Amino acid sequence: MKLSQARFMIAIAMSCLVAVASQTNAQFGGGGFGNNVGGVSIDPTGVVRSATVQEKQELVNLLRDQVTAPVGDLTAAADLRMVSLSGLQQAIEQSIATGDLLPAEIRYMAGLTGIQYVLLDEQNNDLILAGPAEPWTLSETGSVVGTETGAAILQLEDLVVALRNVENSRAQGISCSIEPTAEGRQRLNAFLGRMKLRPGQNPSALEAGMKQAFGPQMIKLNGIPATSRYACILVAADYQMKRLAMAIEDSPVKGLPSYLQLARNTSHAGSMNPRWWMECEYDSLTRNEEGTVWKLTGQGIRTMTEQDAIAADGTATSAGKSDKLAEKWATSMTERFEQLAKEMPVFGDLQNLMDLTVASTLIVQEQLENRSGLELVVLRDQEMLEMPTLDAPQTIAPECSFIKGRSGWVVTASGGVSINAFQIVHDQQVDTSLTNQVAASRSSTWWWNK
Repeated sequence: MKLSQARFMIAIAMSCLVAVASQTNAQFGGGGFGNNVGGVSIDPTGVVRSATVQEKQELVNLLRDQVTAPVGDLTAAADLRMVSLSGLQQAIEQSIATGDLLPAEIRYMAGLTGIQYVLLDEQNNDLILAGPAEPWTLSETGSVVGTETGAAILQLEDLVVALRNVENSRAQGISCSIEPTAEGRQRLNAFLGRMKLRPGQNPSALEAGMKQAFGPQMIKLNGIPATSRYACILVAADYQMKRLAMAIEDSPVKGLPSYLQLARNTSHAGSMNPRWWMECEYDSLTRNEEGTVWKLTGQGIRTMTEQDAIAADGTATSAGKSDKLAEKWATSMTERFEQLAKEMPVFGDLQNLMDLTVASTLIVQEQLENRSGLELVVLRDQEMLEMPTLDAPQTIAPECSFIKGRSGWVVTASGGVSINAFQIVHDQQVDTSLTNQVAASRSSTWWWNK
């Protein structure tokens, strides 16, 4: 029996992502393993692989020395915490002058778990980011999360990258994709055409040959440096989405089965393959009439899908339609994204990137530095505040998953992450109920609770 006629679904996805190797940085730390971004191990040639148990533990041990616990008022959560960018820059300058590692309260932006407001404080020549905040801790997987909800904590490193790359992303936005090669698809189809299964044989016996034929999948990044933590978050989140869809990773959220589970006992055309990606989408971005307060509403992420048509030469083009079951899975992931982000912090990190990128784009588009009289020199200057450098992710090895179906399937999981913050900022609306109460609640420190 030819493999293409077997009653199995064959899903090609990516290999495991675990820890990120980075260069030592005098301000942000690192060295050997560096910042965790949802579990990624990238070797110097850009190959992403699964880390060993020992490597995972070494990563957590290293970060434990750097992720110091909050103190004072930062040990309590707040529904709305204000972070002054003027005060933040001053705190960074003071810390740089000592030559020490930036304090955790600076690196983790006073414990913010999201951005709800961007505020212009002309009276104090300041710009303020505001949102919910929690005390932070290091999770067992090496993510920095809130102690109360498990939400991912915003990181200064990502704000800096977002702000410095607004103009770079103007033409085509910020994006990440993990794509099979046309040559790999051709080799896989040829391999499947040659193989035969004995009655009752599981096609997993041919997994090694399938992986070799399919070859590595290529990582493409646009709009941000490939060596940044920001970029590795995009790759890790994209990868984890595909693992969930392809049933390689068990879903930690009730009501979010894999796409393969939804597609069990259904038929599928081998020339049509589903693609999933996550894009930046909020319920609204509103501002007051004076243009001094902006409010972001919504979770910031929506999972999308469409079908790719695979030609005989292995190239893929959009078919202009989507598979109903793929749509169902994308909708389910969107609806459960907030819960998923608490269970798998890399998705929370991705939400934070969306918030930081929209806030940074808003600052540039609305010329808020000029209007406030605050120049974000420290955040923008690479020599003054140097970002850690990671090994850029370039390729991911294939991995297979098998589920019985009515006909032989070969499903390639491609897609990515797309962040078009300019569209979000362009579509802002006026909300006359928004008021600027910053002056009344302002503190002498660089952060305070409202």
